Amino acid sequence: MAEEEPDFSHLPITERAVHKIWKVRKAAYEEAAAAFAKTPDESDPCFYPWMDGGLWKKVVTDSNVAAQQDGIAALCAFLKYGGDNACTRTRAHTVGPLVEKGLSSTRAATKASSLEAILLYVENDTPGPVIDELLPFLSHKTPKLVAATTQALFQIYSAFGARTVDPKPVLKALPKLFGHADKAVRAETTALCVELYKWLKDAIKPMFFNDLKPVQQKELEDAFEKIKGEIPKQERYLKSQQAAMAAAAAAPAGDEEAEEEPVEVDAYDLSEPVNVLSKLPPEFFTNMGSSKWKERKEALDALLPLVNVPRIKDDAYNELIAVLAKSMKDANIAVVTVAANCIEAMAKGLRQAFLKHKGTVLSPVLERLKEKKQSVAEALASALDAIFSVTSITDCLEEINEYLKHKNPQVKFETLRWLIRCLRETKVCPSKTEQKIIAEAVSKLLGDTSEPVRSSAAEALGTLMKIIGERAMNPYMEGLDDIRKTKIKEFFETAVVKAKEKPPAPPPAPKAAPPKKAHGKKPPAKAASGAPPPPKKEDPPPPSAAPARAQPTKLAGPKAAGPGALKLKKPGAPTAAAPASPKRAPAPPSPVEDEPPAPSKLTFGGRGLTSRPLSAVQTPPQPPMIKYVDNGLSAAEKAELEVLRNEKEQWLRTMNESQAERNRLLQQVNDLQNQNAELIEASTRDNLAIRAKDAQLVRARTDTEQAEAQNQKLQREIERLKRELARSVRAASPSPVDVTEQLYQNPMSGFGAGSSLGQRDSSMGRASKRLSYASAFSEEKENGYDRQKMVSPTFSTMSGGGEGRNSPSRGVQADNAESWKRAAEVTNALKARIEQMKRQNGIGRS
Repeated sequence: MAEEEPDFSHLPITERAVHKIWKVRKAAYEEAAAAFAKTPDESDPCFYPWMDGGLWKKVVTDSNVAAQQDGIAALCAFLKYGGDNACTRTRAHTVGPLVEKGLSSTRAATKASSLEAILLYVENDTPGPVIDELLPFLSHKTPKLVAATTQALFQIYSAFGARTVDPKPVLKALPKLFGHADKAVRAETTALCVELYKWLKDAIKPMFFNDLKPVQQKELEDAFEKIKGEIPKQERYLKSQQAAMAAAAAAPAGDEEAEEEPVEVDAYDLSEPVNVLSKLPPEFFTNMGSSKWKERKEALDALLPLVNVPRIKDDAYNELIAVLAKSMKDANIAVVTVAANCIEAMAKGLRQAFLKHKGTVLSPVLERLKEKKQSVAEALASALDAIFSVTSITDCLEEINEYLKHKNPQVKFETLRWLIRCLRETKVCPSKTEQKIIAEAVSKLLGDTSEPVRSSAAEALGTLMKIIGERAMNPYMEGLDDIRKTKIKEFFETAVVKAKEKPPAPPPAPKAAPPKKAHGKKPPAKAASGAPPPPKKEDPPPPSAAPARAQPTKLAGPKAAGPGALKLKKPGAPTAAAPASPKRAPAPPSPVEDEPPAPSKLTFGGRGLTSRPLSAVQTPPQPPMIKYVDNGLSAAEKAELEVLRNEKEQWLRTMNESQAERNRLLQQVNDLQNQNAELIEASTRDNLAIRAKDAQLVRARTDTEQAEAQNQKLQREIERLKRELARSVRAASPSPVDVTEQLYQNPMSGFGAGSSLGQRDSSMGRASKRLSYASAFSEEKENGYDRQKMVSPTFSTMSGGGEGRNSPSRGVQADNAESWKRAAEVTNALKARIEQMKRQNGIGRS
């Protein structure tokens, strides 16, 4: 009977993952993958035991192929569900073993899981560290590993795209891969190159195309032609991109943006700057001053390959630009053509840095436009177009306006053609002043004696009309005949421009924020104040004069080793050589070193106060090969010395990178502090505004309450006054007396000299009626009616005209009239007071 296998389930899963029995390890991997898939989030406790990178390295390199397959599958589950922390803690330990043991495996499932794990490392964090881990395997001695690594890079760029993953490190390695002896490596390199071409188009050609064989160039050109119109699409996205897409999807529907157009990648952004001055032939300036045109042309022919690069390092090119500008006046057209090509290449390589040299070369080039030979005219036109590509119409308008008035028709014609090309290519609408200058200068050429000049002038005006519109062009079209207007309209309808009708508003001043940079580009390291700069290679002497520039600079020995070589020297002292071995024979001095340069002000060891070389010449990207004098060292000592030199170079690079990273982090901290201060200030302003609004609200409520109290007080006062008015009217008004009978019995009693009793009764009746009228009058006046005019005739009619002054009836009448007057005065006074109080408190206004 077979012996039963022991149960290892009681052991922790991490111990089972490194058990000596492969079946135990395999079961542990399967259990871990299942546990990772069931976790609710990346903070689940089951991930904690697996955060050890060394543990995963053992899993990936498992000696049993079956267990290795499940182990890499468990790693994929760990990266998929473990999040960023799982990626950053294990990446440095597992990417290399995945390439060595996973991608080269004979099992298809293992290879697929290994590639998926690499893609997950890219997706969870950033692609840069993963690419850095893969690049050393491109130089591996095993062709199988080189081909597998190249295929992995192809999968990364195919999934994430060359705009997400920086292509510069891989583009530098392509020439070496194309020259590999293994056929499979070259095939995988071709596939990778084609994939990069989908994203970068022709921008990748200057990086490596000149280093390939003609057969390989033709093969790539054929492959590029097949996919020339293909637009690639990113298949997988980084976690940061996924978060941004989720935020964009959650935005309101009205904020939907148009579909993003593919941005064309420029070879300038992919290339490293080249130092042209350090590569100039020693006899360049001497030959440029020669009286023989062949020597001048040979010097320019040697310069053209040096400047015909995608990117040129900004340096002191004033002397070189002045020589090229002088060549525009050369009597030999071959020299002029090559000089124009050099100006074009330098403008394209320097970009914005060429703007300061525009004034030196633009006028000589425009003056040379009088040449009628087609090859020369094309070279000059290309140089002018390159100059405009790094400037603007505003920068070139003065020279254009000047040469549009030139006496040579050929110069005017070619200047007009250049102006038309500038108007077509500019993306900024000219200002009103610039529009006026261009329109007035070109309108004068519509009547030129040369037909090509007249036609080009009409085309220039039509192109300008396309930019600014027909309405803005109307003032400049007045006075022109119908034939010219028609011709201008024809060019206006067919013109194609890039500028908009209204120039874009200038962008606001940027706030302090971390500099935006493409992935893979490291910010330039700034030397910390007080800290010694890292040791650099010995710089050539400054280009003070042409004879001195003609002398080649020779290095007497290796670069200075260690910080001991960096000591401050007296002004004008020659640069110290590297400390040589005691057994090394002294190297013979170079011709340049026999005559030290003249001491400059405020210099330390040939360097300025900023610890930069005064010649401003940067060391080329690839240091020149230095030959050392054999001083009798043994082969082992030489090998050890070479190893030490390599370690020193690596240490210096590491130190520079660390310093650059430290400066970058310090800059980020400073920017975050500034942003925090701004946020605190904004929060303080908001709190103060809220408090001010609260105070205003409290004051408004208080004023409202006071107004309501005043209103109630006034209402009570009005009611009281009404009651007093009613009481006074009732007290002053006796009960009415009906005098109708007396009037009927003796209608003339008030006018005769009858009995006194009838006269008294009549007078009392009239007084009573008068009081009743007064009472009615006061009530109707309350309601808005005034019957004083209606009552007064009645009273005058009823009054006894023939009665005596001292009669009793007249005394009663006088008393009643006096009472009525007092009541009316009180009523009027009360009403006036009420109206005044209403006006003061704003009550009753509509």
